[in-house]
Amino acid sequence: MEPISAVRFVEENLRTIFAYALSRVSERPDAEDLTNDIVLAILQSADKIKNEEAFYGYVWGIAANTYRKFMRKKSRFSWDEIEDNVADGKDFTEEVSDREEEKMLRREIALLAGEYRECTIAYYYEELSCAEVSKKLGLSLEMVKYYLFKTRKILKEGICMEREFGEKSFHPAHFEFVTIFSGNENEEYDRLFSRKLPGQILLSAYYTPMTVRELAIELGVACVYLEDELALLEKYRLISKTPAGKYQTRLVIFTEESRKEFWKKSESFLISALAAILSGTEEKLDKIREVNRICGQLSDNRLLWALLWSVMRQGLGKFEEEHPALQEKEALYEGAAGITYGIADEEFDCGEFAGYAGIDEKYYASAADFSVLPERNHYFKNRGSAVFREKIYKTVYGEIQPEFMILTEGEEKKIFKTLSAEISMMAQLYNQLFSCDCQVMGAHAPGNVNKEISRIVFQSLFFRTVGLIGDCAVKAGLLALPDFEGPAAMYIRENTKAVKEAYLERRLKC
Repeated sequence: MEPISAVRFVEENLRTIFAYALSRVSERPDAEDLTNDIVLAILQSADKIKNEEAFYGYVWGIAANTYRKFMRKKSRFSWDEIEDNVADGKDFTEEVSDREEEKMLRREIALLAGEYRECTIAYYYEELSCAEVSKKLGLSLEMVKYYLFKTRKILKEGICMEREFGEKSFHPAHFEFVTIFSGNENEEYDRLFSRKLPGQILLSAYYTPMTVRELAIELGVACVYLEDELALLEKYRLISKTPAGKYQTRLVIFTEESRKEFWKKSESFLISALAAILSGTEEKLDKIREVNRICGQLSDNRLLWALLWSVMRQGLGKFEEEHPALQEKEALYEGAAGITYGIADEEFDCGEFAGYAGIDEKYYASAADFSVLPERNHYFKNRGSAVFREKIYKTVYGEIQPEFMILTEGEEKKIFKTLSAEISMMAQLYNQLFSCDCQVMGAHAPGNVNKEISRIVFQSLFFRTVGLIGDCAVKAGLLALPDFEGPAAMYIRENTKAVKEAYLERRLKC
């Protein structure tokens, strides 16, 4: 029988069907629900009936069968009694009667999204009528009936499928949130960085948009829990919903593959640039030692590690001044602006490896923990030690022999002026690294984040290349690994209000 004929039959006989339902149940809402079930069963079975003349009699068989299942549901609710009428007369309850199939049914319910799940739970679990479900969920009666009808089909199809959860369900991929920001802290935003699930969602939906259901299967997490995480990610604009109802990540993620390609492509020009910078710096060591008396007590290698870091920091500032448009910050949340990106690369160390750290009101340390350096030569990784802090403090206040530069603001300016050529070369090197990284990320990142690549690469480049620069300097034999204890790429300087403000303007959080 053609579907249009079945629809016409229902329209012409709707009063009769309702009268039949009302004669079987005493309450009008129950009669409405039973009528809805009968109509759905008729429409589902229509295309299987070849002889239209026999259809009228067959309809009342459908009605009787539907009524019996309706009453079983009312008298003793069981997930095994979700009705679904099929043309061959096979009762859906037969397909979900044993324990294993009941588990599959619950699995499929866990994968239902939004209103589908809420309507199903309210109607079957809470045993509410369609009208009561409509009132509870704030949906129209027609939408409730639609969701229930669609859910029956989804559940029946899902139960017959073998599902395999994605690898992330048991083996989460490496992922780090990184934000460079200025402004207020936000506890809710910060918690996104400390949980595994938000990062796994963003990784899963990075290259291909995914529905909540697809994400649930990939991650092995019920939709009801994913929806809260997705709402938070949407709130902070880390993910967006497509017109087709799928979710896609909207932040740039630096992967292991993109990082390796970037490092390989940049290594040749990086080493030659570093050779010129360090040889020029070495030639000026005598002039630098004249500026600061402590420099005269330090070995060439120790001094070069600290000066390389100084040139990098100054070269970065010059590089950034050349690209004012790329310094634009995005509002991360109320009271803070900056950038956020992801790192999906187990070999990349996103620790607190470069920047400013106050010692006290009078002094601060400027340092880089190059990954190539032994841990004994790191500053940030050791400053939590009470012994280390005491040694730094005593050095600053002249109680023990200094092992690193301690500069006044004036001395620092003189050293930077002496190294102005090397600082300009470093700024040019950052320009080359920037162009190379943008090219690589343009090939690796999905199209929906292409517009963000240059800005994110520009503002994150410094933090992502500290390790690369130190590694290349050692690999090319331009610097030797330290043979001493204590921080290497570090110097201490008198503190100023401007320095404090500059630090607060650019904080790194991993």
